[in-house]
Amino acid sequence: MPRIEREARIVWEGNVARGSGTISAGSGAFAELPYSLPTRIAAAAETTSPEELLAAGHGGCLTMSIASELAQAGSPPKRLEVTCRVVMDEVEGQGHQIVASQVTLAGDEVPDDVLERADASCPFSTLLRNAGVDVTITRA
Repeated sequence: MPRIEREARIVWEGNVARGSGTISAGSGAFAELPYSLPTRIAAAAETTSPEELLAAGHGGCLTMSIASELAQAGSPPKRLEVTCRVVMDEVEGQGHQIVASQVTLAGDEVPDDVLERADASCPFSTLLRNAGVDVTITRA
């Protein structure tokens, strides 16, 4: 696989408490998604947060990895449904940290060995675990 580089453009205006910003994909896939401190710490409709984007990235990466492993095993998936929840919490002496990425898998049956290989080959799972994040995968 070739080297992959992607970028996003972030614009922020104001201080952290009262300011706000937008996040845009370099590819144009999404543009000017709004975010702010209130939308980061509370559920808010039609806005995003860095944690939500991380959850989407991890879930998307792992889903593609599962599809690849299933195809290599001779049984490509018809449908996979993955939900990923990223948890940020206060860690004593370290402030707020990403502490968990909780993945739930539904859809086609995925054998345990295939799921383990997919998780091991997912760069997001590796990145998160290397950073000390608890990554769990459960079945719906």
